[in-house]
Amino acid sequence: MNKKQFFVAMFSAGVLSITPVLAQQSKSATKGAQSQQQQSNVAEFDKQMAQVQENMRKMQEQMDKIRQTQDPQERQKLLQDHWTTMQATMAMMHEMWGAGMMGGGHMMGRGMTGGPMMGWGQMGGYYSKLTPEQMKQRQYMMDQYMGMQQMMMNNMMQHQYMMMPPAR
Repeated sequence: MNKKQFFVAMFSAGVLSITPVLAQQSKSATKGAQSQQQQSNVAEFDKQMAQVQENMRKMQEQMDKIRQTQDPQERQKLLQDHWTTMQATMAMMHEMWGAGMMGGGHMMGRGMTGGPMMGWGQMGGYYSKLTPEQMKQRQYMMDQYMGMQQMMMNNMMQHQYMMMPPAR
């Protein structure tokens, strides 16, 4: 496998491991319970997002050290540390979705679970039952999460670039 194929495979795996697809909530939940759950979800989301942001800062510091080192062995150690932090952060982000915090579970595409990928047809009923406040909360969480997802993809790209041998 050449480097380009490896990069594409790693990038795809990373994106798939952190890309959520929302699942429909149970129809038996009452609107009052949904509202209370959503409010507690936002507080828990903010708590976990702060941890993810701290890991992002740590990854940036690690990347700065990688850029500064000239020692190949030290560079490999720093790259491994960065990789470990990146994996832990991806797991935290994945857990934010899996715990139902943002209303979803883990429904991936056909290739991942054997079932069809969810689309608007399955989610339209869920969204139409949300109150305006719940929609604002959902949008807030999505906005925060998507920014973190972009930062994670940037870290994966930087990591891959740093793994390439220096140009001579």
